[in-house]
Amino acid sequence: MAEALRIGIAGLGTVGASMVRMLQDKAAELTRQCGREITVVGVSARDRNRDRGIDLGNAQWFDDPVALARAGDIDVFVELIGGEDGPALSSVKAALEAGRHVVTANKALLSRHGVQLATIAEKKGVLLNYEAAVAGGIPIIKTMREAMAGNSVTRVFGIMNGTCNYILTRMEAEGISFEDCLADAQRLGYAEADPTFDIEGQDTAHKLSILTSLAFGCRISADDIYLEGISNITQADIRAAAELGYRIKLLGVAQKTESGIEQRVHPTMVPVSSVIAQVHGVTNAVAVETDYLGELLLTGPGAGGDATASAVIGDVADIAKSRPGFQHGPVFGRPARELVPYKRARMRSHEGGYFIRLTVHDRAGVFAAIAKRMADNDISLESIVQHGDATEDAHKTVILVTHETTEAAVRKAVDGIVKDGHLVDKAQVIRIERAA
Repeated sequence: MAEALRIGIAGLGTVGASMVRMLQDKAAELTRQCGREITVVGVSARDRNRDRGIDLGNAQWFDDPVALARAGDIDVFVELIGGEDGPALSSVKAALEAGRHVVTANKALLSRHGVQLATIAEKKGVLLNYEAAVAGGIPIIKTMREAMAGNSVTRVFGIMNGTCNYILTRMEAEGISFEDCLADAQRLGYAEADPTFDIEGQDTAHKLSILTSLAFGCRISADDIYLEGISNITQADIRAAAELGYRIKLLGVAQKTESGIEQRVHPTMVPVSSVIAQVHGVTNAVAVETDYLGELLLTGPGAGGDATASAVIGDVADIAKSRPGFQHGPVFGRPARELVPYKRARMRSHEGGYFIRLTVHDRAGVFAAIAKRMADNDISLESIVQHGDATEDAHKTVILVTHETTEAAVRKAVDGIVKDGHLVDKAQVIRIERAA
């Protein structure tokens, strides 16, 4: 049997503790599968004295994760610190430059520095694995890097944030407000005390930027993503979507067009009959559309200590199975030096159309004025519906569903309606997406 694979783990939070526990519980099975033992020889975390409910055995403690990354007695450095800069970046760079394999669950780090780190890894001939960085326990990275050779990807999209999916699921199922759902998510540990990163779409954007690079062979460009979160979704939107045969999900979408690559994260209406509409709670789902394979949809737990730790261990096991002299594949599907610059696509028509909800004054001429603004911007309407009776405040809700049109045209039309003085509240605009 080959010598044991020696790993150092930086970060002993929920994921790190779960990883240590799983390595111990599954030690014999992992040894059989990999043909060698996997041994934790070093760890690093902020608080040496914290009770994590795990036995670190004879693992050496390092106060500095960079020192652990450079330690001569480790083969693999596992980064579970988090954050796009600081100790996470410095320790991963140190490990790669020292010729150590690296496994990370850090999507923020990769979305900001992934190409730089891939360049170092490929120069040193070591692996940089990151399955846990996107969609938790779903093996989407391995699928795209290894199992889809020969396929050209045209579109990748999915539900990549469990917090948002949990909130939207409960809003629909129980008829409660966004604020109440968020409070429950925080109480249950699905959302952070400051949930902005999740609910405003940044978490999904980081993950999408990594998938975009894998799918289209371009450099990561997280700053070129159209971004919109779910904090403005109301029960009125949830109910209207249901009446129209749709369900609202926060999707990350990347697709290749003739003019470049389109990346966007926003609330989306998907047909209730679609598979992705059936993905509820904290579950994630990622769909990949290709020329030969067609459409592939993977679903599973997108977060949580055990799910993420499982993905990390899978990456470590891949390294354990490799042998000296084995030629490692490129980090992002093609050599880092061959990744092309990201080219943002020109504005084009959105095939699925748009849902537009307007709260307007109940007075003569409003419907006609709305219809005129749509016509002036060449927007064809599939339907226009008035909801509810006049309230004491003499307001009505108007629901519009458009045919294929551009974002710019919709925004211009809505701006015109605002200038006409018809709106009582901010307009709600949600894309309608064809989905798996």
